[in-house]
Amino acid sequence: MAHILIIDDDPGILELIKESLSKDGHSMTACQSPTDVDMKTIHRYELILLDIMMPDVDGLSFCKQIRGMVDCPILFLTAKAMENDILFGLNIGADDYITKPFSVKELRARVTAHLRREKREKHSALHCGNEVWLDLSAMRLYISNQPIPLTKGEYAICEYLARHSGQVFTKEQIYEAVFGLDGTSDNSTIATHIMNIRSKFETFGICPISTVWGIGYKWE
Repeated sequence: MAHILIIDDDPGILELIKESLSKDGHSMTACQSPTDVDMKTIHRYELILLDIMMPDVDGLSFCKQIRGMVDCPILFLTAKAMENDILFGLNIGADDYITKPFSVKELRARVTAHLRREKREKHSALHCGNEVWLDLSAMRLYISNQPIPLTKGEYAICEYLARHSGQVFTKEQIYEAVFGLDGTSDNSTIATHIMNIRSKFETFGICPISTVWGIGYKWE
């Protein structure tokens, strides 16, 4: 089971999460502020649940601070599912978000899905034409042999679409395939990730992910 860091300024939320995730055997460290986190041990966590709206240091700022220090999934807890917050959070390295109030069932499912995705095995490389290829072991995407700085979520979407090149998938199907959950309420996560992926590809003047209007996306 995983060692999880939870940061939320609401003691009630912390207790709810600890009680819920302990049923799956996880060990947890709970903090009411990012300033309470022992930065010497931040790299040891296997998943981080991070509230956005906190009085001292907000979750967005803390995510940006630690993203280069940790390689684990970061899931935002947010009471305001606003597009700008989601866009900025995913762009600086968060993998997903959970909107408050959330159900215990949803929380446990999201955490389980992200931890499962971290443990899947990778093999070899996947070549997509002359310029783009994916190192499946290192989880890196290259264009003209230059690594593209994708977040974990962005890379996972690229790998899934590239493995099924030419097939069209809805946002819901992509979310379910990548994160292992029903994606009916998570269109913003996928749309924002793909927007960020395209902006990173723009430097090279290409983007293999195309929009099929009214349906979803495909890799070409």
